[in-house]
Amino acid sequence: MKRSTTTLLNVAAVALVGLFTAWAQASLDGYSVQILNLIAVNIILALSLNLIYGFTGLFSLGHAGFMAIGAYVCSILIMTAEQKEMLFILGDPAPWVLAAHAPFVVAVLAGGLVAALFGALIGLPLLKLGDDYLGIATLGFAEIVRVAATNMSSVTNGALGFKGIPAYANLWWNVAWCLVTLYVIVKLLGSNTGNVLKAIRDNEVAAKAMGVDVLRMKLLSFTVGSFFAGVGGALLASLLTTIDPKMFLFTLTFNVLMIVVTGGLGSLTGSVLAGVGITVLLEWLRVVENPVSFAGIEIAGIPGMRMVVFSLALIVIILFRREGLMGMREITWEGMARALRGKGVAK
Repeated sequence: MKRSTTTLLNVAAVALVGLFTAWAQASLDGYSVQILNLIAVNIILALSLNLIYGFTGLFSLGHAGFMAIGAYVCSILIMTAEQKEMLFILGDPAPWVLAAHAPFVVAVLAGGLVAALFGALIGLPLLKLGDDYLGIATLGFAEIVRVAATNMSSVTNGALGFKGIPAYANLWWNVAWCLVTLYVIVKLLGSNTGNVLKAIRDNEVAAKAMGVDVLRMKLLSFTVGSFFAGVGGALLASLLTTIDPKMFLFTLTFNVLMIVVTGGLGSLTGSVLAGVGITVLLEWLRVVENPVSFAGIEIAGIPGMRMVVFSLALIVIILFRREGLMGMREITWEGMARALRGKGVAK
């Protein structure tokens, strides 16, 4: 397929997404719009983790830490000085926290950049570790961030966190950032750098023997993934309008990991499809936590039951379809054209 045709189809797809966003914003109720917002944020987080784990083979469990950094940085920048003075009841805010203020788009970028900086700083020593050790070390980093957020009262308001964060992250912002994330990662993976990252994932020793600077490439992937995790955290903070350290437990990383594994490690299409499916399913499964009346018998709801059901579903997927829904396959324009041509020939 010609490059100009592919570009035209990509522009048409983006226009369709824009039309759908406009329709959803104007026609759907608040609950449905909120689910669409969460879908967009979850896709950003899944794509960023898939870049690190699925395409580079780095088993990272620190996504919640990078999200926390992005969320706190963005919140500090978009709240006014008056809001901060009212929120910080455990002690006075640091002078630079009180003075910091920026437009929303700058705050989201700053959240992503600070998360990327931390990703580069911890990645330099940690990426020399093997798979399991890297997972444990990045999990430890996320826990350090959470404990620091709990205890740095003059910056994060301690365990109380932030409430009343300005709700700038509407559907337009979230969908736009989702498209930007997809575009950047597709371009990165489609370049020679992307081929090197996949080579490292498939056989690190062989890649090193071919003269690849493995640590530098791993660090690049880890830093880019951390940036978009920070962006996702920043959008989530403005979307929910409240954050606190308990929000950034390992469960948050586990949810993103579920999306990536279910969609398929090494498949961007899988991350997008699983991001949609799992976000909707998690909301739908709230039914199992509500009280149920059956044959005149009242059965009390069990809080957290949906996560139990969902974890069982994940176990089943891993047992019977270890490669996930898409494996390492992608849905492309060329593939769709070949499928249509094949169908035409069959007729």
